[in-house]
Amino acid sequence: MEDHAGSPQPPPENEADHSEINPIWTTSRTARQIYALGEVEKDISRLLFLAASSISLLTLPQTDLPEDGLPQGEERSEQFVLEVGEYFERLDAIQSAIRSSLAHVKHSRIAPSAINAPPPGFVPPSLGVGLPSVDDANMDDGQKSNAGLQEERLGRDAWEGILAALKKIEAGHEAEESGVRGEGDKMEE
Repeated sequence: MEDHAGSPQPPPENEADHSEINPIWTTSRTARQIYALGEVEKDISRLLFLAASSISLLTLPQTDLPEDGLPQGEERSEQFVLEVGEYFERLDAIQSAIRSSLAHVKHSRIAPSAINAPPPGFVPPSLGVGLPSVDDANMDDGQKSNAGLQEERLGRDAWEGILAALKKIEAGHEAEESGVRGEGDKMEE
C-alpha cells in the first residue's frame, strides 16, 4: 500500500475487535483455531512489511529518495529499533499461534490422511453415486472409472446420440442407393 506521497504504508493492524468476528468462527474450538490461523496469515503479512521497512532504514540516508519519507538522523535509529522490536514481537506471536494450532490438531487426533497432501496424479472421486459394473471386479485400481452417476448418464446419452446419428446416416445412404438403383432400372427401359 502507498499513501499520496508514494511512501509504503503498513498493512492494517489485525487487532480484531471480538464484536466484529463473524459468529460462525465462534461455534467450535476448530472454527476458532481456523480463525486464529487466518489472523496468523495477516500477522505474517505485517511481519514481511516490517522486515522490508527495517531493511530500508538500514540503508545510507544519502540513497533515500525524498518520496520515501524515511526519518533522518537519530529518528532513523529510533524508528529502526521500534520496527525491529515489533518484528520480533510479531514473530513470537506467530510461532505461538502455530504451536497452539498444532497442539489442537494433535489433541483432536485428526487422521494424518486428512492433513497430508494427496500423492501426485491423485484424482479425487467424483461427486454422486458411481455405477457398479461387472468389469470393475476384473480391473485394477488404475483402470477403474471414477465417474459418478451423473457423469455416467451424460456419457450414456452421448453414446446414444452418436448411435442415432450413425443410424440416420446409414438410412440416408441406403435410401440414396435404392434411389440410384431405381433410376438405373428406369434408364434401362
